[in-house]
Amino acid sequence: EAAGLSFKLIATPGHTSGGCCYYIEDDNVLISGDTLFEESVGRSDFPTSSTSELVRSVREKLFVLPDETIVYPGDGDITTIGHEKEYNPYA
Repeated sequence: EAAGLSFKLIATPGHTSGGCCYYIEDDNVLISGDTLFEESVGRSDFPTSSTSELVRSVREKLFVLPDETIVYPGDGDITTIGHEKEYNPYA
């Protein structure tokens, strides 16, 4: 908890071995950092990265969130889980 908000930490390895996202369930908001971008995912060419882990994290841990979840990525435009499930080539 911080600033009156309750965050759920979601481990999303792939971009880096310790990658994670923060989900604010009460507001239906995901802060995805460099795990999930609008119609893309983060880089996976670092020493502790794994493309297969990154894709698995997105599919199994993020795409199970409600479609209307607003996603704030580390870079680029805001998106939603529903949009990403339909248009993200890594879906």
